[in-house]
Amino acid sequence: MTVETQVVVIGGGQAGLAAGYHLRRLGLEFVVLDAQAAPGGAWQHAWDSLHLFSPAAYSSLPGRPMPVQAGQTYPDADHVVGYLTDYERRYGLPVHRPVRVAGVHRDGEFLRVETDAGLWRARAVISATGTWWRPFLPAVPGRADFSGRQLHTVEYRSPRDFAGQRVVVVGGGNSGAQIAADLAHDTELTWATQRPPRFLADDIDGRALFDVATARRRALEEGRTDTGGVVSLGDIVAVPPVREARDAGRLKAAPMFVRLDRDGVVWADGTRAPADAVVWCTGFRPALSHLAPLGLRGVRGHIATEGTRAVDEPRVHLLGYGDWTGPASATLIGVGRPAREAAREIAGLLAQEPGRGPAPVPTRGSGQDLGGVQGADAGREGAEQNP
Repeated sequence: MTVETQVVVIGGGQAGLAAGYHLRRLGLEFVVLDAQAAPGGAWQHAWDSLHLFSPAAYSSLPGRPMPVQAGQTYPDADHVVGYLTDYERRYGLPVHRPVRVAGVHRDGEFLRVETDAGLWRARAVISATGTWWRPFLPAVPGRADFSGRQLHTVEYRSPRDFAGQRVVVVGGGNSGAQIAADLAHDTELTWATQRPPRFLADDIDGRALFDVATARRRALEEGRTDTGGVVSLGDIVAVPPVREARDAGRLKAAPMFVRLDRDGVVWADGTRAPADAVVWCTGFRPALSHLAPLGLRGVRGHIATEGTRAVDEPRVHLLGYGDWTGPASATLIGVGRPAREAAREIAGLLAQEPGRGPAPVPTRGSGQDLGGVQGADAGREGAEQNP
């Protein structure tokens, strides 16, 4: 099967749906290819206790406010999955699933998208695969020698799986803090971080973080190194479970250990902590292997972008991978604006083709970007968001 269309969006999570919304408003022909069997993106694979950083009223994709979840100030992951499922249905977005993309290739005036369900040929491609599918594990000496269980954030589900065990949680970002707080009640917990964890003030949640990311991005674009003293998105949001564990003295961080041995972890001074399990909350890298045939990575492995557009292939846009593809674009609160700009740039590109009139530009109103910060790893440890 070979299908020809104007735009292929790769990824059916929040970034892919936001892109689809704006492409639909511009009247473009497109498909969304999603590797998952069901709607909801990475949210359907999150740990049981994960909640958003901000209330439902501030946690919306463009055009459709997220409904309030009964009894919850901060909606849980299941509520987000339901919202994304409804969003996809409400706007009739043409999502094909499960479809796994093997590679994107140049094919004359087209880009050829090769998948396990056939070929698509498109004038432009939006890559919106996120980072969840490429967990990052640091090269800590002795990892292969450890006899206990090792898992990454993506594999963690519930503290019930570790009751009564000695567990080491590694990582000082939001996922590390939340999972450490989750485990603080029923395990012998060690929380190891590269630097002392920084907690945001208790009254700061996702409603403020998008403004922080936007201010920082604007300062850098203007050539200013002074970002106004704004806090980093890597700082920990004191959501209620984290705040409770911290205030009860159960959430105390130890310095990062230097190696593992068969029985546990070892610090530089020889101090040891026996462990039954290590949970690596060490972030992610963007899942971009499907773009490898285009040769877009530079000498340091970075794909250069201007906004969301790949510098070396203007028909390709990258959406939802972190600040380098738009302020807070890996979050619900932040993805709407760069999705809108990517769709507009693509419409402008297509309008230059012979026989096609100018692309329509939407007015303000139904497409306004409300939003809330995604609960999973809005902060990051190490190379989580590095392209």
